[in-house]
Amino acid sequence: MEAWLNNVMLSRFQFALTTMFHINLAVLSVGLSVFLVVMEALWLRTGDDDYYRHARFWSKLFLLNVAVGVVSGVPLEFQFGSNWGPFSAATGGFFGNILGFETTMAFMLEAGFLGVMLFGWRRIPRGMHLFATCMVALGASLSAFWIMVANSWMQTPAGGSWQDGRSVTSSFWQAVFNPDMPWGVTHMWFAALETSLFVVGGISAWYILKNRHVSFFAKSFKVALLAAIIIAPAQIYLGDGSGRTVGQHQPAKVGALEALWETNPPGQGAALKLFAWPDQAEQKNDWEVGVIPHGLSLLITHTWNGTVQGLKEFPREDQPPVFIPFFSFRIMAGIGFLMLFLMLWTVWAWYRRDLSPEAIGRQKWLLYAWMAAAPLGYVAVEAGWLVREVGRQPWIIYGLMRTSEGATSVPAATVSTSLIMYFVVYSILLLAFLVFAARIIGKGPDLERAVPGSRKESGNAWGGAA
Repeated sequence: MEAWLNNVMLSRFQFALTTMFHINLAVLSVGLSVFLVVMEALWLRTGDDDYYRHARFWSKLFLLNVAVGVVSGVPLEFQFGSNWGPFSAATGGFFGNILGFETTMAFMLEAGFLGVMLFGWRRIPRGMHLFATCMVALGASLSAFWIMVANSWMQTPAGGSWQDGRSVTSSFWQAVFNPDMPWGVTHMWFAALETSLFVVGGISAWYILKNRHVSFFAKSFKVALLAAIIIAPAQIYLGDGSGRTVGQHQPAKVGALEALWETNPPGQGAALKLFAWPDQAEQKNDWEVGVIPHGLSLLITHTWNGTVQGLKEFPREDQPPVFIPFFSFRIMAGIGFLMLFLMLWTVWAWYRRDLSPEAIGRQKWLLYAWMAAAPLGYVAVEAGWLVREVGRQPWIIYGLMRTSEGATSVPAATVSTSLIMYFVVYSILLLAFLVFAARIIGKGPDLERAVPGSRKESGNAWGGAA
């Protein structure tokens, strides 16, 4: 046990803890900022004041999310120096620049316009305020873009060479647009949108079930549904494209995701296993359920008898862990299809005119399903991140630098202490987030709030400063 819990593994646990906490806040920041743009644009386009009040209500949750996200995100970058010094020294010429772009180009843009978005409703013209909201959303999405560029480069390094233990970049654009980047960025961005839509839909469903502001939240529920009609199937398509890229550039990861030990013979397609119990020590599965002939070849190569490499093709020291990626992948994919089914069920209810303000409250099972789906997006994101990161092992830069080579030589006891401290602090942050989010949701929207430029506001002597 002491040999296994060394400084490398403890540093990995620490980075995993902070990343998996922060990523939940990042995805909601991206998706909810886009949702705010849509609601504000609908207000300007239709003149319906409910959309303005939606923008004000959901912006409270967005601000809370951003505040906790900033606090939880700062330690991530510090760890590149404290726990992953050799990796940072070897890749700083490219990786460090990308993190700098994320801070200066994305975070500063979002932070710079955030105050205008929150406090500028009665101080600047409506069109300018919408522009500020768009810049906040752009900054959040750019932040996700640059972070995923850096991670994609670690998955499929390109645009340079490895010389004397350091990464030397010869083509910055090839490094940015590495093979994994287009699929990695879009898959993650759509995951953020989908997660946020089902959070909005789930909270709206809760209000409707409580018979609070039914007609008001029926609007946000329908906006979330309309977006899900596009995003839910698109996310499955993007997942398929991402899987094919992994098959081309990280075949060992595919072997782990599918618990595939033997390469399929020529002329015989690789089977897809819905469930299995992998035994990595024995290099076999103890049992398998739901075997679909040729299914894996179709998924990875889009051909009937396409070759898919088994893990036995790779030395054991180069094989990723199998248990975590195998089950995490099935959790992620299963949730994706559940969300697609829920979207189709809700569209059918809309077709039957069961989503009108008068009828939607009677669709209790449908609304309960949306409430249950609200946290599932987070679970899918966490599972997908485990697939992406654990499946890359034992490499911190795939095929070039092992994770053990990238870790700082810090005593295990020191890392254990910081890991415990991070756990305590992040637990407090989580509790604070849940408490304040519950207060915001419990209080609900202010439907009496004066709309900028309305007669009610102009009759209020304090309206311009509210």
